[in-house]
Amino acid sequence: MDETLTMTPPPAAATPDLAAVKARQQSTWASGDYAVIGTTLQIVGENLCEAVDLRSGERVLDVAAGNGNATLAAARRWGEVTSTDYVPALLERGRARAKAEGLDVTFQPADAEALPFADASFDVVLSTFGVMFTPDQERAASEMMRVCRPGGRIGLANWTPESFIGQVFKTIGKYVPPAPGVRSPALWGTAERLKELFGAGSPSWNERHFTFRYRSPAHWLSVFRTWYGPVQKTFANLPEDKGRELEQDLLALIGRLNISGDSTMVLPSAYLEVVVTKR
Repeated sequence: MDETLTMTPPPAAATPDLAAVKARQQSTWASGDYAVIGTTLQIVGENLCEAVDLRSGERVLDVAAGNGNATLAAARRWGEVTSTDYVPALLERGRARAKAEGLDVTFQPADAEALPFADASFDVVLSTFGVMFTPDQERAASEMMRVCRPGGRIGLANWTPESFIGQVFKTIGKYVPPAPGVRSPALWGTAERLKELFGAGSPSWNERHFTFRYRSPAHWLSVFRTWYGPVQKTFANLPEDKGRELEQDLLALIGRLNISGDSTMVLPSAYLEVVVTKR
């Protein structure tokens, strides 16, 4: 699996091969079909567009857009939207969704760490659970700031370290060590890291919760094991006995956090909804 997704902090002296990490990461996200999970997160994109006070006619860039949740939300508000991701298959899923709704969106493959757009090209730059997974965090944040116009807004949705998803990756990290020297993606869900990355942009944030609703904990595990690249890759690369141990650890985690009170899964996962205003 993509080792950058685990929660264990790397040794401070390590020098990561970010190009190699990115190549493995891209392969991870291209496996399975993230769109199966992504469509369930649509409400996050809708709320984020409200948080940045998106106006009709604004130029909007969705970075690491996946299958287009923030993209569609912005287009529904009559933004002029460009949707980008480095996994072309996910952009195609977003394109199909936009076509089904009759929404006018430009889809373009792009690396979040090297956005192919001129300075100050967009009024609003968005990313929901996307840019946080880039291996070179400073570069990705800098690119988002660069393409945003002065006075424009950057809107992010980032899982926190203590969230359900943060703990899923921490659990996975017990079986697959993180890439040496690469910062945890979950740091994007902390105030301290946001200040480091966007201090000049006066970041503000609110903690929100997305609730995972599945037929049962076993159903969640089946869906994620089949379609969610990081989980799928982890199980595929573990020996059978270790795979069974990971399965039990994940089900135990859900058991501690599930609030359904019945056989279904109703599990809130915390994330930071972030708005950065470029000065």
